[in-house]
Order: sequence, then C-alpha cells, then structure tokens
Amino acid sequence: MNYVFRLVSACVLFSLTAATTARSETLADLAQKTHFHGISFVRSGSAVLLIASHHGLFSVGKDGEVTLVSQAQDYMGFSPDPSDPLSYYASGHPTGGGNSGFLQSRDGGGTWTQISPGAGGPVDFHQMDVSPVDSKTIYGGFGELQISRDGGLTWNVVGPLPPGLLTLAASSLKVGRVYAATQQGLYVSDDAGISFQLSDFKGEIVSTIKVSSDGSLFAFVIGRGLVTSPESKTYGWFALSNDFGDEIPLHIAVDTGDPHHLALTTQNNSVFESSDGGGTWKTF
Repeated sequence: MNYVFRLVSACVLFSLTAATTARSETLADLAQKTHFHGISFVRSGSAVLLIASHHGLFSVGKDGEVTLVSQAQDYMGFSPDPSDPLSYYASGHPTGGGNSGFLQSRDGGGTWTQISPGAGGPVDFHQMDVSPVDSKTIYGGFGELQISRDGGLTWNVVGPLPPGLLTLAASSLKVGRVYAATQQGLYVSDDAGISFQLSDFKGEIVSTIKVSSDGSLFAFVIGRGLVTSPESKTYGWFALSNDFGDEIPLHIAVDTGDPHHLALTTQNNSVFESSDGGGTWKTF
C-alpha cells in the first residue's frame, strides 16, 4: 500500500473554516478538526509546542490545551529559524485560495508576512528546512528544489526533487548538505541540492528525517521504526523504537535546550513526546 497518498490527499478534505477562534481547546479536539503539517518546540514563552496545521498555527501548553496564535490559513511547510527564537518560516495557502509564497513570522508565529513569492511563485513549499550551519540558507520543495541564501528574500531553482519526496532536513555539519526522506529510501545531497544520491534504506519508505543541533539524525523507516545515527555515520544506524502501532511519524522536533527531549506528529494527528532521546514515547 502507498503510505504517502494520504498525506497529500487528506489535506484537501478539510475546509479552512474549522479553527478560526482563539479559544483554548484540547489537543485531542484539534486533531479531529484539522491536519498537522509541522511541529516545533517553543523557544521563547510559556507554551511547549507549536503545531502548524491546515487551519493555522497553534500553541500547545503543558496541560495539552491548544490556542490558535496566528491567522487561520494553511501552513503546509513550517520551519523554525535557528538564529532567532521568535522567528519562524512557513508556506502554504491563504484562506482565499492560491499559494502564499514564502512567509516569515518575527513574533513567535502570531503575524506572518510574505517576504518572497519564491522562484516561479507564489510557491507552496510542502517540504522546507533552514540550515543550522547558516540560517540564511533555506531549502524548499515546489515541483523542483529551490534554495535561498539570503534568508528567504530571493530563491533559485537548483535541481529536481528526489522521487517520492516526503521531508527535507538540512545538515548540522555542512551548509551544502541536505537530506531527503522519500518513498524509496533516504537520499543526501552534498552540493546544496543540485544532485541527490541514495544514502540508506534502498526501496524502503522513510516517512521523515530530522537533524538535531548536536549532530544526530532521526528517521522513521516503515517496518523498522524510529532509528538514529550520528551525522558523521561513524557508528551507523541504531534502532530506537517501533512501538507506534499503526501510527506513522511525519514530523519530528528536537528541543534545542535538551537534545533528549523530542516530539513528533503522525498521519493520524497524534502527538508523542520522548524525554530519553527517542527510546520511549508517551502521548503528549
């Protein structure tokens, strides 16, 4: 069965009218109303998580209550800016339809401004990431792979996307290295996306890839589970957990203040949390 299918098709099933108020509700309530497209730990403020969704950006408190913090629009791509705890990037669709281009928030996700339409835009980046080595370097997928080297102000097409692309993750070691989780394995580029080569898990579905600030790679491989490796590849891949049942992790966040503190979302809008580097997980 094709597992990706539902990621793209399910997004269009939700109306952009469901989550338009700022009242608090539970994470379980929200999961019934929208689709989760991205996740980040909050780096400034009292909330724990930010979840980008089909209906806006929501903060999640320690008690699991969520609050809409942005205008209600579809944030398909979502990435924190590693250089500024209040800065985030996104792309997707406004409520009126069409594509939103490349957006930035400088106030923790409350307000958003299009800082560029992207190359051939306005773009709708479903996959995007910011380089932790150089936060001015940003990757985005829109038919082809695009790169910005000035913080998102200007964009250039650099090459084709790997077939069956699901997630992009910029390296914590080299500014020109970017990983691609795909339906056919894990790919890597060392020339800033001009070309990709198969790295690991040939022919297997890698639903997500994440690079932590301490140089650890986290990937979910269907049939294997959550695995990790140092980015240097010195020690290879280690199995962490495969106790998610029928849940497929799609987006992973690593707490910049504690690299053992992880959170992830799944295709069923479940949110899980780990405090031991991904070995054990509990529902948030």
